[in-house]
Formats: sequence, C-alpha cells, structure tokens
Amino acid sequence: MFQATLAGGLFVLGFSAPLQAADLIVEISDYRFKPAEVRIKPGDTVTWLNREKRTSHSVLFEGTGEESDRFFPDEKWSRAFPQAGRFEYHCGPHPEMKGVVIVGD
Repeated sequence: MFQATLAGGLFVLGFSAPLQAADLIVEISDYRFKPAEVRIKPGDTVTWLNREKRTSHSVLFEGTGEESDRFFPDEKWSRAFPQAGRFEYHCGPHPEMKGVVIVGD
C-alpha cells in the first residue's frame, strides 16, 4: 500500500496483484473421478488426470455432446469454465463413472 499526503489530507492508493484463475485437478483411479464434485469460480480450469494402470478414459458432458479425446494412464485433459453453471459429466467408455463441476462465485 502506498500512502501520500495531499493538501493536508491523506491520499491512499492500493495496489494488488491481478486475480489469477485456478487450476483444479480431478484424479481418475479405480474407475472413479476423485473428487466426483468440484466447486470452482468462473474462469477456473479443471484438469482430469488419468491415474489408472491400463485403462483410457474420456470426459463427456451431459446434454452437450462435448467429449474429450480418450486419455491414457498418466495423461491429462483440461477445460476452462468461463461461465457459472452446473456441468454434469461421465466417462464416455465407462458411463457409470460420473462427476459434476459447479461453477459459481
């Protein structure tokens, strides 16, 4: 914080670093998204990281048809979420694997 006196009064200028978007990791192991529910702010990114030993997975968003490419063990895929909302998803090849990204302030 920078302070200066101006004409007998106190004049304060505030300096702060710009806000940066966060990157949250969702691990995939044991045929589960961990954590299955994440809460982030608009502009944040979620990265899915495949920790399986031999299986590929994808992230398929419900009702949109948007699906990642399949990613193999130790590979990852990321998506930014610029707007608020509830984004339910499942694994394309393993639809029993479900998760949700909740974006809000």
